[in-house]
Amino acid sequence: MTEQEEELHASYWNNKAKEALDTALNVQPNLQQAKNVILFLGDGMGIPTVTATRILKGQLAGHSGEETSLVMDTFPHLALSKTYNVDQQMPDSAGTATAYLCGVKANYGTLGVSAATPRGNCSATYGNEVSSVLERAKKAGKSVGIVTTTRVQHASPGANYAHTADRGWYSDSDLTNEAIGNGCRDIAYQMVHNTEINVILGGGRQYMFSKTTPDPEYPTYRGDRNDGQDLVAEWLKSKQNAKYIWNKAALDAVNPENTDFLIGLFEPKDCRYELERDASMDPSLTEMMEKAIKILSKNPNGFYLFVEDNGRIDHGHHGGRAKRALHEAVEFDRAIGRAAELTSEKDTLTVVTADHSHVFAFGGYSARGNSVLGVSRSLAEDNKHYTTAVYGNGPGYRAGIRPDMNETISSDNEYRQQATVPLNSETHSIEDVAIFAKGPMSHLFHGVQEQNYIAHVIAYAACLEPYEECDLPSPNHAGSIHPSLLLLLVGLLLLSLCSV
Repeated sequence: MTEQEEELHASYWNNKAKEALDTALNVQPNLQQAKNVILFLGDGMGIPTVTATRILKGQLAGHSGEETSLVMDTFPHLALSKTYNVDQQMPDSAGTATAYLCGVKANYGTLGVSAATPRGNCSATYGNEVSSVLERAKKAGKSVGIVTTTRVQHASPGANYAHTADRGWYSDSDLTNEAIGNGCRDIAYQMVHNTEINVILGGGRQYMFSKTTPDPEYPTYRGDRNDGQDLVAEWLKSKQNAKYIWNKAALDAVNPENTDFLIGLFEPKDCRYELERDASMDPSLTEMMEKAIKILSKNPNGFYLFVEDNGRIDHGHHGGRAKRALHEAVEFDRAIGRAAELTSEKDTLTVVTADHSHVFAFGGYSARGNSVLGVSRSLAEDNKHYTTAVYGNGPGYRAGIRPDMNETISSDNEYRQQATVPLNSETHSIEDVAIFAKGPMSHLFHGVQEQNYIAHVIAYAACLEPYEECDLPSPNHAGSIHPSLLLLLVGLLLLSLCSV
């Protein structure tokens, strides 16, 4: 009997529910200190995107898809995150990154500063800087790393190390006259000088070199800096066992055993979409992340790693191209699965979340197993087919008579899903996003929380500032008992003795 045939019987669903119930009843909180922390950030990965990704993952494996589980689906603890910025209902990736990385909500477009800093006001940066969990982890003696499929100076990775009034100040050539006059530094400069980061992998080559420096892969391209600096050379300076790479072959050749510092910049700006990636030149998110973990995990004090499929989920949605966004999200989940194979849930807190969602909807009338990128089985009021994946706004809007649709057209890599409001770029949405968590203290992720709560749980679980006195047993003593549990056991023992 096939699984689809089994689904016709009540016993199938009752048994599956009992298995899930048994699993839930056996979930025990891990009350150890987290030696390692991995924060996976799916930029723009709202709950509708998670659902569509789950089905796509199954369909790519030859199944109907709905019954498939993403790796993040298997995490035992779940919460919702409220994503608004201090000054805006609809958030951006900079203000949200400041929240989940630094523990403080901020203004739209600002990085690593409190909401006392308006966007674009350099002088208001001073005295309003806030510290990220990466900075705190490094201060505590851990190795730290950043892996992203966008430029490493982008908003989400940038909040790990930068303090700036404008997320767009990638290079010194992007700074305003006010910023230059008041001594503010660009994000690329801050990445090199603010905090010593052990591993940096992603895109963003052009912001590291002068305007006279040709790109190694695209000779007609040049760097972006006015100051003439070679920030890669600056980053390598005074570091032992340090390497700079810019293609996949060089990444593959890196031996983690004799590499303590690694910077890999694989494109001038953002990395290519997974659907377009040249596997001979550019590594996947999973390949970058695996190399990072192998380098960082040599530190006996543990590590903190930020892994983001930022732009490419987010950028696919902005372009109204659901196929690009969802294939990025499938690769993102593959990276989560590989990280689980390389680490232990006993000592590694793994958190998966998004900074914000998009006005992406996934619905309509469709049969079981219908392609995620397909069309509804029924016709709309204009007697034409429509895609089950649509956008509330964006470049997919078509004025006048709506075109009919079929799966051959809608599954093309360049197809833009239909949108109701014409915009040159689809927008973020305002809804909550999910937090998936496993490992030490992951049970603290529960309910509906403000987004800045994420950084506080991470800091508490790893005993980082301001929670150095977290009083959690070291993960090196797995058999030890948490003080509160010890008191409870002693009390029960005394009660039993008194009753004898």
